[in-house]
Amino acid sequence: MKAIVFEQFGGPEVLRLTRAEVPQPGPGQVRLRVRAAGVNQLDWKIRNGWMEQVYPTAFPKIPGLEAAGVVDAVGPDRADLAVGDEVIALTETGSYAEYALATTAVRKPADLDWATAAALPVAGETALRVLGALGVKDGETLLIHGATGAVGGLAVQLAVARGVTVIGTAAPRNHEYLSLLGARPVEYGEGLVERVRAIAPQGVDAVFDAAGQGALADSVELRGGTKERIVTIADPAARELGITFSSGGTTGADALAEVARLAAAETMHVEVARVYPLAEAARAQEQSATGHTRGKLVLTI
Repeated sequence: MKAIVFEQFGGPEVLRLTRAEVPQPGPGQVRLRVRAAGVNQLDWKIRNGWMEQVYPTAFPKIPGLEAAGVVDAVGPDRADLAVGDEVIALTETGSYAEYALATTAVRKPADLDWATAAALPVAGETALRVLGALGVKDGETLLIHGATGAVGGLAVQLAVARGVTVIGTAAPRNHEYLSLLGARPVEYGEGLVERVRAIAPQGVDAVFDAAGQGALADSVELRGGTKERIVTIADPAARELGITFSSGGTTGADALAEVARLAAAETMHVEVARVYPLAEAARAQEQSATGHTRGKLVLTI
């Protein structure tokens, strides 16, 4: 099969398109013929060797976690899916490939196109997990940093649907889009505290940092000096500041099915920023690393 592989840590130049052995499903797994794969910041952080303590790497390595495709083989002890089913999955062998194995896989709603389906698993799980950790509820005010990114955009919509007032940081060019999602936009950077207080003079009840651009100190100030109910998924300064860093969790099939249902029902808009062919995976990771993408980057296979 065709696959993107890297055999050493480094920049995007270590990624190469090559041939790899087709994996065989084990107990509880399905094999899918991948149609689209999501690109995440975690992908290039693993490629750089920055995540070894959490995600040890065995070479050669196929990058990628999330995929959408068609089941073409089913392992033992897996009765809920059959050959020919269209699925959304979190892969265990890497999604930047023609074929991948997955244990966490659910049926793809027919109304979801391949690129949108592949954009859902990581961003959707992360948004649901962090909102749950923050415990935001109807009538509260939530500040989201990086509110137009893949995770931030879904978190905005999920929070608004719960009756939460959302203030989202974004570049001015994205303010109109952010307003359409239901948030009140503010520009990030110097003067953020004053801009947020102009909208929410009473302060904010919780902060979700999906950007990792050094806004944690401002977040503490906007929370009235407390570090409670502040979660970041992107700022490594969290540990020294005593703020919760949420690095990931186990995405259950129920959560995956829920975000797919919301997207298919158009309750939640999934922004696909750009679609690249598999051969341009390095370019996709380079774009992801800029941190300035509105929505999700996807590879088609």
